Amino acid sequence: MPREPYYVQSLERGLAVIRAFDAHHSQLTLSDVARACGLTRAAARRFLLTLTDLGYVRTDGRLFSLAPRVLELGYSYLSSLSLPEVAEPHLERLVAAVRESSSMSVLDGDDIVYVARVPTTRIMRVAINVGTRFPAYPTSMGRVLLAGLPEADLAGYLGRAALEPLTDRTLRTADALRAELDQVRVQGHAVVDQELEEGLRAIAAPIRDRTGRVTAAVNISVHAARATVADMRDRLLPPLLAATAAIEADLRIATGRRTV
Repeated sequence: MPREPYYVQSLERGLAVIRAFDAHHSQLTLSDVARACGLTRAAARRFLLTLTDLGYVRTDGRLFSLAPRVLELGYSYLSSLSLPEVAEPHLERLVAAVRESSSMSVLDGDDIVYVARVPTTRIMRVAINVGTRFPAYPTSMGRVLLAGLPEADLAGYLGRAALEPLTDRTLRTADALRAELDQVRVQGHAVVDQELEEGLRAIAAPIRDRTGRVTAAVNISVHAARATVADMRDRLLPPLLAATAAIEADLRIATGRRTV
């Protein structure tokens, strides 16, 4: 695909080096990074040593890993967003009321990214923290966010998304996902029953801005042994909707103050 004249490929490659590290690859050799990013060893070495000099990567001479300073790259976004700060007390009250974990996420490309989380007990194999990413299609928050997209954006997503079967229950076709998203749009919430991970159920509702656009989603996640889908709608949906309404009200106040 041709690039625009302004495109800085070295910046793209430097960010690719940072993204090569994740929960499953927290430490990488020079060869690992070169292979993951499609770079020569010499190019990978230059990027890694530059990032080390800048404080974003650290090394023992053989293995490389991200340094805490890399969090600054995401903090600028989170601090300007105001969503986490506004949402946090509401998520805490919601978790205290239902005694289940709750999170907030936004859509970033084809993934959801967690921007706030209040856990109770860990119920997933993967640890979830602020910044954790999952594909949008098998998650309750992802479906809420996808259902809120303009039609052209949703059609583009459905045309390119690879719907990998993460469990036996995962929706596997674009038609099935579109039908589910149509239902989410009508009912105003999404329920996912063990499609992301066996034993995990979640229910999510949208956060809308002043114009009615869906900007974020909040969920409650439970172990399947503790609640059926019907239980979730009966017991968890009302407090979830109350929390999202309270977050929206506070966001309207916060954004109103910034525009004065």
